Amino acid sequence: MTLPFSFTGARGTAVSRALFLCGSLIASPVFAQVSGISGPRIRAHVKFLSSDLLEGRGPGERGGALAAEYIASQFALLGLKPAGDNGTYLQKVPLVGVTTESDAQLSTSTGVSLQWLTDFVGQSRQQKAVSDFDGEAVFVGHGITAPEYKWDDYKGVDVKGKVVVLFTNEPESQDPKFFKGRALTYYGRWTYKYEEAARRGAIACIIIHTTPTASYSYEVVRSSWGREDPQVKLDAGQQALAMAGWVTGPIGEKLTGRNLADLLKLSDSRDFKAFDLGFRIKGRLRSKMRDIISYNVAGIVEGSDSKLKSEAVVFSAHWDHLGVGEAVNGDTIYNGAIDNATGCAMILELAHAWAALPQKPRRSAIFLAVTAEEGGLRGSEYYAKHPFIPMSRTAANINYDALFPYGRTKDIGAPGAERTTLWPFVQEAGKRFQMTVTGDPRPEDGGYYRSDHFAFAHAGVPAFSVESGQEFLGKPAGWGEKMAADYNAKNYHQPSDQYREEWDFAGLEQYAKFGFVIGINVANDPKLPTWQPGDEFLAARQASLISGGAK
Repeated sequence: MTLPFSFTGARGTAVSRALFLCGSLIASPVFAQVSGISGPRIRAHVKFLSSDLLEGRGPGERGGALAAEYIASQFALLGLKPAGDNGTYLQKVPLVGVTTESDAQLSTSTGVSLQWLTDFVGQSRQQKAVSDFDGEAVFVGHGITAPEYKWDDYKGVDVKGKVVVLFTNEPESQDPKFFKGRALTYYGRWTYKYEEAARRGAIACIIIHTTPTASYSYEVVRSSWGREDPQVKLDAGQQALAMAGWVTGPIGEKLTGRNLADLLKLSDSRDFKAFDLGFRIKGRLRSKMRDIISYNVAGIVEGSDSKLKSEAVVFSAHWDHLGVGEAVNGDTIYNGAIDNATGCAMILELAHAWAALPQKPRRSAIFLAVTAEEGGLRGSEYYAKHPFIPMSRTAANINYDALFPYGRTKDIGAPGAERTTLWPFVQEAGKRFQMTVTGDPRPEDGGYYRSDHFAFAHAGVPAFSVESGQEFLGKPAGWGEKMAADYNAKNYHQPSDQYREEWDFAGLEQYAKFGFVIGINVANDPKLPTWQPGDEFLAARQASLISGGAK
């Protein structure tokens, strides 16, 4: 059978009229599968995965194991081939679960004692039962060393054996060529702050929380950090922080002796120089540890081209949430219905449609449900280092994370896609389904670095997440934005993120179709996608293609 797609132009940006012209839509076998993507099936998956039976899908917990087995069984029923370990759908992800005990201590040599959870949160990265530290406190601004921007917060200071105190985020600028202006780069993420502090030999790194710099409240930090942290096992001799943590804004002012607005202004200057705070910070973290064996779940539909089937498009979503935790209004189960039972349901429905194609695309498609996203993208990072198909032959990653089931929209988000040569496919898919494709409405929040597609991007693979639109059909202007804000304020990482019968899954059906069409076209494009010139991930892509021998 002839493939129902053709390509024109250097990047293959024109999609076959056999698929997209209205007169030919009904006749296309591919369109039959697009039309068959089902909101009710997506609903059924969300309802089960977010039920109390799965106990919040915590990695290493019974509910998490049930979620992984459920997804694996669905892949098997759909006829996907296993893409995990030893001919199974499961890829073992070895982790160490570190839970900071409630008697955690943090104090200064000037007599300030901080209260666990109320004033600070944190974990030891040393993976031992007790981590003690006592070091001079040094304020290092944003804690960034970025030679390409002629920026170094660590210039002229040696922080080895010291405790660094800093802000998350990065220097404020409207210049798009300077730290990308409003858009956050990886330098602004809290993960980078801890990595750089460890590279510098600091014994601890403490972030001063503000809602604008973090883009979320301290309550989110408290709920996320006041529980078990799934960490990748340390290699022998690997440098690790005795504490990676946060303090509240008021405590930050007490520690630094300065107004935070003034301190931020000072930190935003290229002339900033780190300075001693004039006291020592002492800490003692007792940690309960356990070995965690959790699993990524992966299935593959092989491509039809004898050569290109060794390359793949990856559809991903994380199956984990926060498990059972601190009670809120008497409820201890953090169900994670929107975050991220919705994403898992989407890739299951996409797998259903892809597996049913009578003529498979040229490249293979991998459907990947990863673990431990909430612990810092651990599952996707592990997959990126141990892929079923090498990163050099992974064409693209399309990720689904926390979609709003509130009905159909006039728009759809694909932030980061414009940074890649996937962008023409993305725009075209939006037009096919009469949705305007939008970028990141709040690039300063660094959302691009906070979901599993980032692990692929970091390895060089063009990657982005499909996000909910905000202009809902039949709703007044601003309604979608208000609903998103309400979710973030009331339900994000809370037990109240629960399934509701009144939800409308027609929008999620739209979003699945959107990703399906993009994936089909990428899978049939003769050339591997890459990043736009000058992008921060282009070097990683080029290096992987050279080492992997890709053309």
